[in-house]
Amino acid sequence: MKLGLICVGCGAGITPAAIRTLATTAERLGFATLYAVEHVVFTDDYRRKYPYSQAGELPGPTHMSLYDPFIALTYAAAVTTRVRLATGISLIPMHNPVILAKEIASLDQLSEGRFMLGAGIGWMEEEFRAAGVPFAERAKRTDEYIEAMKRLWGDDPASYSGQFVKFENIRCNPKPVRRAALPITFGGETTAAMRRVARLGSGWFGYMNSPQAAEEKIAKLHRILAEHGRKAEDVEIIITPDDPKYAARDSLKRYRDAGTSEIVIQGWWRPCSDEDNRKHVEQLARTWLDPIMALG
Repeated sequence: MKLGLICVGCGAGITPAAIRTLATTAERLGFATLYAVEHVVFTDDYRRKYPYSQAGELPGPTHMSLYDPFIALTYAAAVTTRVRLATGISLIPMHNPVILAKEIASLDQLSEGRFMLGAGIGWMEEEFRAAGVPFAERAKRTDEYIEAMKRLWGDDPASYSGQFVKFENIRCNPKPVRRAALPITFGGETTAAMRRVARLGSGWFGYMNSPQAAEEKIAKLHRILAEHGRKAEDVEIIITPDDPKYAARDSLKRYRDAGTSEIVIQGWWRPCSDEDNRKHVEQLARTWLDPIMALG
């Protein structure tokens, strides 16, 4: 089991120095993946509840700054050589898929094949309205956009005809290092989200799960994968624990035995010196990475 860290280019970590410190320290200590989140805009009065907290509230303030995740990860790629870089997650239906395919391929090439696309359909209706994207269509658009991008990454020339995307005999280069096999991990807890993993994904990102919740959801995902003729070992399981107490050995063993490939922890940043940021990442490694490595 590996350890990932979220998030790059968020809040007080939105300075170039903070990204450099986070990325280089995490790579030196053995973190497997660095994640960047995506929100284009926030609103103070969001109608729908945030799906990953009991109170339905965002984990950070709505005035919080976020870099574009693809730009932040490109910056992190420039100062590292080994650590994987991923969105966690990108709001796929808010993008033009032809342009997004180019951005992803560029980042993957510049990082020498270290990028993983973490994808989701989004939940904040006001954000979609501000971007001019129909909220009700977000699931269908996500499926189609992923299919169209895979076509652009795999074929040259490429053609695709769907409800929302149509192109014929176009060339989009460079390709990702693994072309259409670039890893795609989907977030979401619903049955529909897990079916999307089975149809289109190489991984599932379960956010804010206790060991028991992870066991139940992973078992459900395995059943859905089998229904689609896929093996459990073909899909990477990535879990974010919902409490720091789950850094204990017994809890980590439960995550691992359920099929978890990577635990992802959150590093929320406050304004402080590079040295304090470095010490913060080192403390996270002692708390989480050391007991994970001790599991063997």
